[in-house]
Amino acid sequence: MSDFSRRALLAGGAVTLALSACGNPVGSFNADRLDARVDATRDFLKSNYPDLEPLFRNANGILYMPLVSEAGLFVGGAYGQGALRINDVTVDYYSATRASLGLQIGAQQYAHVLFFMTPQALADFRASEGWAASADIRYAVPERGAAAGVETTALFSPVIAVVFGQSGLIAGASLAGVRYTRIIP
Repeated sequence: MSDFSRRALLAGGAVTLALSACGNPVGSFNADRLDARVDATRDFLKSNYPDLEPLFRNANGILYMPLVSEAGLFVGGAYGQGALRINDVTVDYYSATRASLGLQIGAQQYAHVLFFMTPQALADFRASEGWAASADIRYAVPERGAAAGVETTALFSPVIAVVFGQSGLIAGASLAGVRYTRIIP
């Protein structure tokens, strides 16, 4: 086994261990706990970022990912669970996973929400067996009580991602390459 393969294997094991220790249980599922976290996430956004109100009002569906844990040391990974709500009613549960390779180091946790602004974007998401975040997503990153940066033109984007609540430190973290998969309880 080459030195790189051993290092990659050890780094992958370290990432798995770090993610499992972050309070975001990989592989376990509890609908009641997840719905409570989703409610808290929705309420937090509505009370702390009033500029998001047009997104809440106009979205065809909203995917809440209340806690995503990410870690990396050359090989990285992230995992979280969330719920898709239509008219504020949970219709499905999803997991988000991400794997990466490259110059990265650190660990963090964050939350994110995807607003599906068109019926087609929501239908495409729900029909897919594993939907991957892509370049057609518009991002709004609120900072410490500041406005989320959602412009009127953003309402015409098919999917808008809001990332918030970051804690920890990781170099090179992003939502690019996140894969969302429906959880069958």
